[in-house]
Formats: sequence, C-alpha cells, structure tokens
Amino acid sequence: MSTLVSNIGELVSESDNLPARAQRYAFSFDHGVITWIGPEDQAPQCDDIIDAHGGAVLPGFVDSHAHLIFAGDRSADFAARMSGDSYSAGGIASTVTATRAASDAELRSNAQRLVGQMHSQGITTLEIKSGYGLTVSDEQRALRIAREFTSETTFLGAHVVPAEFKSDPDAYVDLVCGDMLTACAPFSRWIDVFCDRGAFTPEQSARVLLAGKAAGLKVRLHANQLESLGGIEVAAACGAISVDHLTFMSDMELAVMAENNIVATLLPGVEFSTRSPYPDARRFLEAGISVAIATDCNPGSSFITSMPFCIALAVREMHMSVDEAVRAATAGGAQALDRHDVGRIEPGMSADFLILDRPSIDYLAYSPGTSPVQRVFRGGQLLRSSHE
Repeated sequence: MSTLVSNIGELVSESDNLPARAQRYAFSFDHGVITWIGPEDQAPQCDDIIDAHGGAVLPGFVDSHAHLIFAGDRSADFAARMSGDSYSAGGIASTVTATRAASDAELRSNAQRLVGQMHSQGITTLEIKSGYGLTVSDEQRALRIAREFTSETTFLGAHVVPAEFKSDPDAYVDLVCGDMLTACAPFSRWIDVFCDRGAFTPEQSARVLLAGKAAGLKVRLHANQLESLGGIEVAAACGAISVDHLTFMSDMELAVMAENNIVATLLPGVEFSTRSPYPDARRFLEAGISVAIATDCNPGSSFITSMPFCIALAVREMHMSVDEAVRAATAGGAQALDRHDVGRIEPGMSADFLILDRPSIDYLAYSPGTSPVQRVFRGGQLLRSSHE
C-alpha cells in the first residue's frame, strides 16, 4: 500500500539533490521503500496519508557505536569522575565480572530496555558490540543476543585484556585471533579493537583487525580517545571503514583519514560523561573527512541513549551547525556502517524517518533535555510514538 507523508514543516532528506531544508515538500513510500519525493503540490495519489501536522521530518538516526550487552552498574564511577577522578580503560573490568555472572535472560532484558529507549529517541538503525565477556563463550553469547536486535553486530573481544591474562596480554591476543574469532565471526558483521593507553598496542590491534578481515568481517576501531598511539595508521593499513572517539588528533592523522576515506565517528556523550576535552568537528570537516555522531551507549563512559542530546552536544561543544550534526547522526552514521539503504530520505531508501513536534530541526539542539521526536517510522511502520 502506498503512503504519502505530507504537511511537513521542514523536510531534511540528506539527499544531494534537494535543498538542505526543503519547504512544502512531501514524499511517498510503498512496501517500506521510498518511491517519490518532491513539491507537495506535485504529489502522486496514494492509498494512505501520514499528516506531519507542520512538524519537521528527517531520516531516522543511525547509531553506529553502542555497547548494549552488559550487566552491572557503574554509576559510582561516574560520580567519582565528577568528583575529580580521571577516566581510564580499567573500569571495564567491573562490567566484565558482572556480565560473566549474568544470565542470558538478564542480558537480553537490559539490552531490550536500552534499545527501546533508543527507538523512542529516533534511532532506527543501531550497532551493538560485544566486549564485556572476554571469554570465548561469553563473547559468543553477547553477539548471539545482540543479533536479536540488529544485524549490525561487532566482535570486540579486544576491548581490554581480562584479569586472567594481565601477565601475558599477547596470549590473549592469540585467543582473540583464534578460537574466539572462530566462535564469534558467524554472529558478527564487524571486527573492532580498542587501540589506546591501557588497552591494546598498535601491533596487537593490527593482528586482531587483520584476522577479523581474513574471516570476512568489516573493520572499525576505537582509537585516540586517551592519547594518540598510532591507531590511525593501523586503521589505514587494515582498511577500516570508521575510526571512533578521536579526541586527540594531529593534523597528520587527519590527513591520513581523509586520504583513506575513513569516517570519523565522534562520541560527544563520552566527553560529557568523562569531562574530557571535546574534539573540534570543524577540523575533521575542513579536512574533507565524513563525520558520524553516535551515542556510544555503555555503562561506563557514556550511559546515554538519546541522539538528540548528542546532537545538542555536537552543536554546542564540537562547533558543528545543526545541519552538520543531523547529517552526522543520519547519513554519516550510515556511512560509518557501510549502509546504503538508510540515513537519507530519497527514492530507493528504506522508509526510516522521524516526525518532530516542532517545525524545525533546530529544536534538536535548541531545546536540549527534551526530545522533540514525536513519531518514529522504520520501514514505513510506526516504531514509536510519543503518544504511547
């Protein structure tokens, strides 16, 4: 059945063929796929109409970085940081202990709650990483559960070195590249590694990424969150699609990313939650690098499920315009996931879109702390409504 979305206050399609904010435009979809977009007075006849009531309409948010399979609570870590403690990768260990002890049902229930929150905030496509099990069986079950919520699953066995391997981290890398990868690859689309202080060296990271690539997984990695150790060079050598965090970046590293068409995935919720310096998105944009924004929802450094809040942070703290931030949260996220069917409103794309209860996308940043997202559609089907 064909459906027309009309009475739109401001349409943001992220299409290169339309104005950034189109006025008096409409679009149609059929069987979950967008079929037409153009001036409303030229709209085709459709079987049904969705009235936007003058609200802004934009593509569904694409969250390309999230850690949702975990157990336990780290609110005390956040409170300690707000009292002056610095962030380090070591806090992950407490989540590993809790996750290993949790049942499948507990992990599933927690993930379902977080995914529901993300949907209500306008996220229609999301990625989920493993990384809090760090044994063959626990990493595999994390990815198996993650697959129940998304096809964008990432094997992050190389998150940190678990306590039982502290004296021999290279032996853990052997495990990640061997039995753990074999068990996890069937449930994964991506391979990832945390290449940073307190986690994995560039040499170890390259081993993990190349092993995952040889197993047919696409490459991404965490890097430059705490300091620059050479992760950008590893990303280029291993053919990474995206590098995430990027708090500390040299001009040379920016040039490497631009030359290799690597997406920069910025995670403003982390800087907010750790009191770390925010990266300046202008440096990435002016270097010709595609930018994505993601929530990095995780129990330690960014317990945030709201993309509108991350957009507001990117505008206020990372020097992005509202249009740039919205693009990073939609088309940019899709590019970071190597997806060509989401992130834009244009013919041939999945009918994933949001209707705001405000006339402009400016409200995503102008009114932080309150979400203007009123209705969320995925594949043309109503996923969430603020009236529920």
